[in-house]
Amino acid sequence: MAITGRFVVLAFVGLAPLVLFPAWSTVLWVVSALLLLVVADLLLAVSPAKLGLERRQPGNVTLESQVDAIVSVTNATRRTLRATVRDAWQPSAGATNPVQWLKVPAGERRRLAVTLIPRRRGDVQSPHVTIRSYGPLGLAARQRTRPLPGRLRVLPPFHSKRHLPSKLRKLRELDGKAAVQIRGAGTEFDSLRDYVRGDDVRSIDWRATARRTSVVVRTWRPERDRRVVIVLDTSRTAAARIEDEPRLDTGIEAALLLAVLAERGGDRVDFLAYDRRLRARVESASKGNLLGQLVQAMAPLEAELIELDWQQIPGQVRAVSAHRSLVVLLTALDGGAPAEGLLPMVARLAQQHVVVVASVRDPLLSAMKEERSTASQVFRAAAAERALLERAAVTAQLRQLGAEVVDAEPLEVPPLLADTYIRLKAAGRL
Repeated sequence: MAITGRFVVLAFVGLAPLVLFPAWSTVLWVVSALLLLVVADLLLAVSPAKLGLERRQPGNVTLESQVDAIVSVTNATRRTLRATVRDAWQPSAGATNPVQWLKVPAGERRRLAVTLIPRRRGDVQSPHVTIRSYGPLGLAARQRTRPLPGRLRVLPPFHSKRHLPSKLRKLRELDGKAAVQIRGAGTEFDSLRDYVRGDDVRSIDWRATARRTSVVVRTWRPERDRRVVIVLDTSRTAAARIEDEPRLDTGIEAALLLAVLAERGGDRVDFLAYDRRLRARVESASKGNLLGQLVQAMAPLEAELIELDWQQIPGQVRAVSAHRSLVVLLTALDGGAPAEGLLPMVARLAQQHVVVVASVRDPLLSAMKEERSTASQVFRAAAAERALLERAAVTAQLRQLGAEVVDAEPLEVPPLLADTYIRLKAAGRL
């Protein structure tokens, strides 16, 4: 039960007889009249328990996009329903109008549309709907919370998709599909052509040259149907916020761009999200749209406040691909992680695979290094300089082990990782 502002106003009006006729009998009459009106209003209000509720699941939506969550209210009683309905979406769903007024005549149905603009990636839910049914006088209401579960999956926005057309043009040039035919450096034979000055003499086809009067060279195209294994670190280091975005989300953006690019390039892509256990996996052999499967698998991922088990990563990669592959590890290069396990793990992987380590660098480090006006800023600049030097040292060690390293600010990591893939493909290292 709930009382409304009308009842409060009516109670103040009831004070007038008490002022004019101050007596206990007047108090009794006024209180009795108020109680009678409230009880009558409650009895005439439609019971929320007798209403029919039905939810249409909103499905999936990308982050910061808009979608409507629909709830249908059916009034099967003989009275008109006057009610406020609250759809209890959690705050991160970004409901703009969760509480709405509804009037449903007897035997009719009305739809309630709640506009959602999600603020976080993942699954957001609404466990129930609360209905406050008012009587015809609007003095009191009957309230009840009805279970009506709803779920919305918020997918990664894939902002780095804007880089895809330019990267695909580079791939088409490597494959010989662009308007200008160029010679790739892969190991798949493409065609024969006449030798021109500047060609590598190792490309000369001596048998074809013997059959003709001119020197002939072989042209190659980058290899296709290679394996690309993307490993996304979901341990505690992925929870760090860089430019108001978790490191994990930047890794997701880079993984999406690389996966789509590699698939368009004719390679097989596998995705793993791992910390101490496998959080998500998308296999290249599975049927369907790779991008759709990736965003569905990545949407519920959250950083776990545990350490990454570095020793298990080679086994996870081996379970996906036993052959030589491009292994891309999206992780952090700061903290104690490199000394504990990153370098030995990369050394093991580099014996069989081509390894790329991609990490997000905080732009605040570069800004802090330049600010030295006060004593405290000097100490911060020294700490930032030390952090950058440690990252540079780890990067140099990784390159000595034969790994490629992409260490850049958040917006630069996805395109730079894609460029690294194209460069390796052009060099025939995949």
